[in-house]
Amino acid sequence: MNEFLIDKRQMRRAFNRASTGYDAAAVLQREVCVRMLERLDYIKLQPERILDAGSGTGWGTRRLVQRYPAAQMIALDIAIGMLQTAQGRSGWWQKLFGGAKQLQLCADVEDLPLAASSVEMVWSNLALQWCNDLPATFVELHRVLKVDGLLMFSTFGPDTLKELRQAFNGVDEHNHLNRFADMHDIGDMLVQGGFADPVMDMEYITLTYDDVRAVLHDLKTIGAHNATAGRGQGLMGKKAWARLVENYERLRSNGKLPATFEVVYGHAWKPQPKWAADGRAIIRTDFKLK
Repeated sequence: MNEFLIDKRQMRRAFNRASTGYDAAAVLQREVCVRMLERLDYIKLQPERILDAGSGTGWGTRRLVQRYPAAQMIALDIAIGMLQTAQGRSGWWQKLFGGAKQLQLCADVEDLPLAASSVEMVWSNLALQWCNDLPATFVELHRVLKVDGLLMFSTFGPDTLKELRQAFNGVDEHNHLNRFADMHDIGDMLVQGGFADPVMDMEYITLTYDDVRAVLHDLKTIGAHNATAGRGQGLMGKKAWARLVENYERLRSNGKLPATFEVVYGHAWKPQPKWAADGRAIIRTDFKLK
């Protein structure tokens, strides 16, 4: 058994329960989304259809609608509760930017219910870390993109919650945190999945808390439960909890407990294929002579 395999049913239930209180705690998610939106300033693309893969409560979706008012927006999330919350909070946005063009789909990013070559942009903010097969997910995202379409995403790297991971060492035999892919490995996955010109970078964002309960409460409020196969099935015992607190307290700095997130950013393009389905070479003629 792969102890890091994510139980999608458990994950869906966690995000459904978290949907109504998600926005109050999703400080990091909003900040990363803002930084991704700023990166769009340097990209010349006017998509007709955009897929927000892992749209959550729609905070980022609404900003994309504002940036690309003529585009059709497809908000996709695995948790119906997230989509329902987004629907309830997007009324005046729909009136301003054309609600009839906005679609919602409850589905898994790893198995998209979309036709091949159907969108010009795929946007995904802090959702790909919930995929069990990231290389196959990139192949799927490549499939739904049109030629010259853009994939832009953020996800978590392996140093995410390193303090909490360290604090759990020796507490019990269970797995308590997801495993996250390295930035360089993700770049390789993009190329292997058919993408061209991948651009990858990362940064550390550290949140601070008064105590361990506050750290875990924030993770619970945004639905970031441990949904791996190797998780414990019951409540943590008093001795295990005491050891966790003791371990984490050793990391206290300036009166606060740190929680570090390694945020990985990436974007890449779907290139023109070199070969047609019948085996003939494709030669582009859309160039200009000097």
